[in-house]
Amino acid sequence: MRFFTEQHKYYCGCDLHAKTMYLCVLDDRGKIVLQRNIKTEPEIFLQSIAQFREDIVVGEECMFCWYWLADLCAREGICFVIGHALYMKAISGGKAKNDKIDAHKIATLLRGGSFPIAYVYPPKMRATRDLLRRRTYVVRQRGSMITHVKNTFAQYNLPDPEQNISRKSERDGVAELIPDESARRSVRLDLDLLVFFDKTLLGLEQEIVRMAKEHDADSYARIRSVPGIGRILGLVIL
Repeated sequence: MRFFTEQHKYYCGCDLHAKTMYLCVLDDRGKIVLQRNIKTEPEIFLQSIAQFREDIVVGEECMFCWYWLADLCAREGICFVIGHALYMKAISGGKAKNDKIDAHKIATLLRGGSFPIAYVYPPKMRATRDLLRRRTYVVRQRGSMITHVKNTFAQYNLPDPEQNISRKSERDGVAELIPDESARRSVRLDLDLLVFFDKTLLGLEQEIVRMAKEHDADSYARIRSVPGIGRILGLVIL
């Protein structure tokens, strides 16, 4: 784990939320020079730290809406670091917790050289990475459909179907193996959803591969040339 150890005149801890953010700015002696709860608007943020911009570092815990703040600081030439949430929890854990306390803890970690750094992913491929992560969610939903079909057979103490229902070509007649009409309808529902998920995943994967090649076709080709690395794993590595 890497820690932020650079020395600055001011250290700004941000407790960031979707609509608001709490700022705490410490000087190099540890004195609080600003504490303020503001809206998550770029202009308001820049105005709030304007008097400290000569030499300030902005730190924020890694959470779902950090993109805009990182990009804003990059455009404005402001030093920005993002903290690894798990390590920050271990380092600065405490019973008392609110936005004001959290912002102060982040600023203190920055000043003390104990701020655990996470990777600020470049904007260029950020949305494509998020789309690949969304694919994982769809894959898990598809897997839950397959699991439910198998569980239904076990629920009625029926032998497992010989067909591999992961394959579209082997799903015919599976629902008819269940005597109960309502249970049979439930399995048909799962099988119908599998058709939808299969089509969605195929189109999504083709789209992500196209985007990956637009971002860095050479690196993707090199990764795929390694034995054992398939299309999806190649995308994850890239």
